[in-house]
Formats: sequence, structure tokens, C-alpha cells
Amino acid sequence: MGKIILTGDRPTGKLHLGHYVGSLRRRVQLQNEGDYERMFVFMADVQALTDNADNPEKIRQNIVEVALDYLSAGLNPDKCTLYIQSCIPELSELTTYLMNIVSVSRVQRNPTVKTEVKMRGFENNSIPLGFFCYPVSQAADIAAFKATTVPAGEDQAPMIELTRELVSRFNQTYAPVLVEPNIMLPENATARRLPGTDGKEKMSKSLGNCIYLSDDADTVWKKVKTMYTDPTHLNISDPGHVEGNAVFTYLDAFSTDEDFAEFWPEFKSLDELKAAYTAGGIGDMKCKKLLNSVLNKMLEPIRARRHEYEQDIPEIYNILKKGSLDAREVAAKTMDEVRAAMQINYFEDEALIQSQAERFKQK
Repeated sequence: MGKIILTGDRPTGKLHLGHYVGSLRRRVQLQNEGDYERMFVFMADVQALTDNADNPEKIRQNIVEVALDYLSAGLNPDKCTLYIQSCIPELSELTTYLMNIVSVSRVQRNPTVKTEVKMRGFENNSIPLGFFCYPVSQAADIAAFKATTVPAGEDQAPMIELTRELVSRFNQTYAPVLVEPNIMLPENATARRLPGTDGKEKMSKSLGNCIYLSDDADTVWKKVKTMYTDPTHLNISDPGHVEGNAVFTYLDAFSTDEDFAEFWPEFKSLDELKAAYTAGGIGDMKCKKLLNSVLNKMLEPIRARRHEYEQDIPEIYNILKKGSLDAREVAAKTMDEVRAAMQINYFEDEALIQSQAERFKQK
């Protein structure tokens, strides 16, 4: 079996730069390299409902927003399968079976779950069960397609670890049907966990510290201008610190030597700028202007493609419908194997039917 790539996003809002550097940029690169057997990219609407159960309209409205972000970033439905999670009921069935082979305590100690629970302000006795169990659902999303490779940010590593455990346990308990996946982290270490514009640990829609792929140039500049830098760098002549400085973290993730040649030829590279900034004499606003130029250069073609796709929204839904039908065929085949391994394929198991017939004849 060749490489099978799978990844996705919760459709709770437009995608932002954290999504882009964490996974989306790599997805497009992998798609264009073509070194895979199948590639699946999906909108995890079932998972999104685990903490938005009272607001399904939010998910409904954002399905198309995320689809537009996928297509405008460069994902091609002729090369990868784009689908909606809830359109694949086999995923819910596999989730149920996997829940039977994992303990509550194992899910509870997942650091990503702990972070997400804290971020949403859930108390211990108010965590929705669906939300608590979403790591198992995520494992089913991956296992149902026998994915070998999951491009994701560093925060998803505990999820992939749990998936590998569940797949291994299933295969040992029943039969070697499922495939243990590997995470593919961004090559640029800085991009693995992009902080928000406020310097907080993670860029998040709920924290309002995001730059979206669909933001226009003016909006990007407004957000960059307010970005967290070095609170001790009060005067231009003061030595600056790049560690924990969100502007430099973003420059690490996005800038190239070519950008310096185009936008700030005084420096040949980011390393040279960092050296000058830490020595003193470089203002934060000049650094922000550089970052603004770098981001808008990258985002402009994405914005242009998005505008084109927005002119034919019915076609976006057609793409998702076709992808969902294709994806369901694949998941259904896996579930046939899963049921056979668990020996719950009662009507297809002719040996079982025959043995039962013989048993009752002997009475």
C-alpha cells in the first residue's frame, strides 16, 4: 500500500495563518509533488459540533468558508478528495468500536484535550461527552481511510499518538486491518505552533488573535501594527529581544531571503536583521512594515483565487458532494473489513450461519 495522506479542520470559522503554516501549506506542497496514492482533506463538522451543539448554524455557514480557503490556498479536487465528516456515517460506527478499547483516564491525560478544555472554560462536570471523546473520533477519521501520513501542527502530536495506540490495540485484539499513521510536522520548527498576534501561545479564533487567509491588505496591516513585540524595547536605540517577540516569530515562519532583497535590502537575511535588532538601533514599526509586506505578498494570490471561486458557490458544494461520495466508498470498504475482523458481519459470515444451522439441527 502506498502513502495515504489525510488531514482536516474544524469548520468553525475561516482559516488563519496558524492553519496555513501548521498544515495547509504543506498539504498543497504534498499534493503538487504527487508522491502519494490518495490524499483526503476534510471538514470536521461532527467534531466542531462537540462544543457548538447549540449553534449548528455556525458550522453550516463556515463549511463553505473553509472550502473556499482550501481551494484558494491551492488544493485541487482533481488531485485530492475534499469531503465533509458528517457525510461519512461509517466514521461514527468506527468511533463507537474504538471507544470500547480505550479508557477514560487515557483520554483524560491527553495534553491537547486539557488545553482545549481550559481554553473553552469547561469545568470538570460540564465538559460535553462528545467533546471529551473527540480524540477517539479523530482516531476513527484517520483509521477509516488507512492513512499513513497526517500533516499537522505540533499540538496534534498527542492525538496521533493515541490513534497509533488504538490502531495497534484493535489489530492485536481482532485482526491486522487498520494502519498506524505517522504525523508529518512542518519542516520549519517555528511554524509548528504559531502564536497569536498578541503573543499568546496559540493563534485561535476564539481568542481573536488571528490573521485570516481571506483578510484584505488593510486588515492585515491593522493586525500587524498591533502585534506583540518586546515590551522592554522602549526606544529605537535599546537592544531588542527576538525570543517571544511575535513579529520575529512570524518572520521566522514566513520570510525568505528574497523578501529581504525586495523589501529591506539593507539586510540579506533574517539572521542579519535579528543581529541588528538585538544590538539596538532598529525600530519595531520598521520590522512590522517588513512583516506586513511579506504576508501580503504571500496572501495576495490566495485572495485573488478566493475571489474567483466565490463567483460560483454552487460548484463549491458540488465539489464537496462528489468528494464525500468518493470518501464514503473508501470508508465503507474499511468498515467491511473491521466488522469481519470483529466477527460482527453476521449476514456475510456464511460459516457462522452454517454452524448455527448445524448446532440447532443436533437438538
